[in-house]
Amino acid sequence: MNYRKPQLMQGNEACVEGAIDAGVRFFAGYPITPSTEIAEGMAQRLPEKGGVFIQMEDEIAGMAAVIGAALGGMMSLTATSGPGFSLKQENLGYAVMAEIPCVVVNVQRYGPSTGIPTAPAQGDVMQARWGTHGDHPIIALSPTSVYESYYLTTAAVKFSQKFRIPVVLLLDEVIGHMREKVALPEAGKLMVEKQKFGDIQDYKPFDERKTPPLIPFGEGFLYHITGLIHDEYGFPSRDPGVTTRLMDQLHQKISQNQDEIVMTNYMGHPEPRVGMITYGCTARSARAALKQTYFQKRWPVGLLTLQTVWPFPHEEVKKLASQVDLLLVPEMNMGQLVGEIERYCHGETEVVGVNRYDGEMITPEEIYEQIKRWFS
Repeated sequence: MNYRKPQLMQGNEACVEGAIDAGVRFFAGYPITPSTEIAEGMAQRLPEKGGVFIQMEDEIAGMAAVIGAALGGMMSLTATSGPGFSLKQENLGYAVMAEIPCVVVNVQRYGPSTGIPTAPAQGDVMQARWGTHGDHPIIALSPTSVYESYYLTTAAVKFSQKFRIPVVLLLDEVIGHMREKVALPEAGKLMVEKQKFGDIQDYKPFDERKTPPLIPFGEGFLYHITGLIHDEYGFPSRDPGVTTRLMDQLHQKISQNQDEIVMTNYMGHPEPRVGMITYGCTARSARAALKQTYFQKRWPVGLLTLQTVWPFPHEEVKKLASQVDLLLVPEMNMGQLVGEIERYCHGETEVVGVNRYDGEMITPEEIYEQIKRWFS
């Protein structure tokens, strides 16, 4: 693959370029710290590509507009943070039920409520999974660098189109605002192709056996869109069999494609005794701690970084848990993903959270000290 000239780029700016290169041509949103640069970038870049940018009156309307654009056949994206992500939840649930492809970027900040708008945190991990009511599937990705912000944005667009589901991209204030030297692929190399319709005689937009392509409104097919439980044509139903089949299909299109969706990265000792599992900006501190312990001291330490947070990478976690005596889970919250990791470890190993929730990053030294205690 050929690459463009290296440039100094912010994580939020890389998200914009990833969206444009993947084929996103519609953005609706409301400016909010620390995601505002995404809205500003899309306002500049979309008109250059024949796309549409709309600043809406609030976050709820921004999510609604993105849903409408997707139904009209446009690849669409919105960006927000903290309180704005909370406001989007009702319409996010609607998009899940109606199987509408779109991407929601949440550049996490310290909360709850308005919290500290300019301080980093990772407090929205469980909200990304369970923020809207009911049993629902979701895909959530979390970049650890500026380049991953670009690449995972293109992946989010691809997953949203293929599986007809809203995909959440969980940046954080550090990744969103930091700058790194990156060389992006040539424009068009990661463009997501729209699904082809083919010769469809009987269009069932909610076929229980598969995920059919979403044919945009106005292109010759009549179907119904609703947030209610519905049959394969989209019409409301209270039949228990229809209800069960619909919910199973919503979940199985994700669970049965876990191998494609889940992205992780392992580095460190091939047979570790101490493991770390982390994501987002905290992975950078964990890598520095790994350098001190494994690469310099040759201690048997390993690091599993999660680019996919949901669906949860349970197989990768169980594999690491079966190797180690101690699992450290650094998070910039009071403990969110650590509970999910404990659930899949089944008591095979000790799981310890390394938490910081004062609006500052976890340092490499804090993680190093936890590892050092085990080897002392």
